[in-house]
Amino acid sequence: MKILKKNLRVAVVQASPVMFDKDATLDKVVSQIAEAGTHGAELIVFPESLVPCYPYGLTFGFNVGSRSEDGRKDWKIYYDNSVVVPSADTDRIGKAAKEAGAYVSIGITERDSTNYSLYCTNLVFSPDGKLAAKHRKIKPTGAERYIWADSHDPDTYFPITDTPWGPMGALICWENYMPLARVALYQQGVSLYLAPNTNDNPEWQDTIRHIAIEGHCYVINADQYFTKAMYPDTLLAKDEIARLKDETCIGGSCIIDPYGHCVTEPVWNQEAIIYADLDMDAVPMSHMEFDGVGHYARPDILELTVRNGK
Repeated sequence: MKILKKNLRVAVVQASPVMFDKDATLDKVVSQIAEAGTHGAELIVFPESLVPCYPYGLTFGFNVGSRSEDGRKDWKIYYDNSVVVPSADTDRIGKAAKEAGAYVSIGITERDSTNYSLYCTNLVFSPDGKLAAKHRKIKPTGAERYIWADSHDPDTYFPITDTPWGPMGALICWENYMPLARVALYQQGVSLYLAPNTNDNPEWQDTIRHIAIEGHCYVINADQYFTKAMYPDTLLAKDEIARLKDETCIGGSCIIDPYGHCVTEPVWNQEAIIYADLDMDAVPMSHMEFDGVGHYARPDILELTVRNGK
């Protein structure tokens, strides 16, 4: 492994989307990137499916064996506000990353440019404004499968961004519970492990700490904050929205060091930009006694093959 640049300033953006409104949410994103840039952030991390939103609590009229017309209409709003990659929308994010001089990671709902499928996607932009990585969630969770397709594009399987602070990769929300998916990142030597999510359960904090210890990497945990009042009145699923908690997703974003300790404590019940200065020497030093894909591995017994066509 190459020598890593010693210091990294990170900004984790615990953001609220403008629900179901792509353009307004992108306006916020561009502003937040600029704000983080003025505070010296070199890596800026946003949550899962921030653009246009994570449609928590909505069924879009899906039932086993049937759909509803009102659900189709709400889904069409979501579809229309999803992001094509590349497009003028991604150009806006890239331009903001370039102006801030930072790497930017952001979760979107991606609309395929050829077919009519949607994907839960994480994009990484480099400081030159170019799209450096696109990861599509390989297996949406539960009812997410009604709206997001599995990734079947090998180029979106566990892409790595080579940064001055070492390899950087991402898994989205419950992908982080897939042991082999984690290993797919570990075996590429990640020093920066991004975990964009919409998971404010207390046990999630145990998950990210375990990942940091297991991979001996920094884990950047980026969650959302949004409330029932943020759902637009134009949606037809009034009963589903009425059943939501007032504070629907309460956050919990934080940064964990390679020993499993909090660099920043979880932030709850608010939007926030969380800053931290990371000592990258901790990554190689933590591997002295445990390198799960190196000296602590047994490739003669256990081996992971990623079928990515490469």
